[in-house]
Amino acid sequence: MNLRSLIPIGRSRDVARREYTPFWSLQREIDRLFDDFTRGFPSFSSSAGGQELMPAMDVTETNTEIEVTAELPGLEEKDVQINLADNVLTIRGEKKSERDEKTKDFRVVERSYGSFYRTLELPAGVDPDKIKASIAKGVLKVVVPKPAPAQVKTISVKPAA
Repeated sequence: MNLRSLIPIGRSRDVARREYTPFWSLQREIDRLFDDFTRGFPSFSSSAGGQELMPAMDVTETNTEIEVTAELPGLEEKDVQINLADNVLTIRGEKKSERDEKTKDFRVVERSYGSFYRTLELPAGVDPDKIKASIAKGVLKVVVPKPAPAQVKTISVKPAA
């Protein structure tokens, strides 16, 4: 399987940063710096919590399966939805705020609330009925069995009669 197909796709399904460049890690660190700096400033971000929810994901592969692990702290199975369409696995979820605004006066809000989704392109031929997902202690694990390799058949060429 091509490793490029395991790289998560961004929100708009654009396949960005698939190629490693010398400045990619620098750009990532600069983005992280600005994300840390703007945390807590609602005017710098579109979500109500001051930052966008984007769960961290690990994608591993063996000879027989692809395993996607995502950190979803505070979420339960009822908060997460997984879909597969056109070989694109989509993980959606929502972290709801459980604050009682009437009884508390908030000075600092660092936790994020809102909805998110992550997408991942899978190899062609994945059987959606064999995908298994579980969540425990805020960690989602999705196991996708890899499709059988395509059979190559050699067709002999005979002279025309």
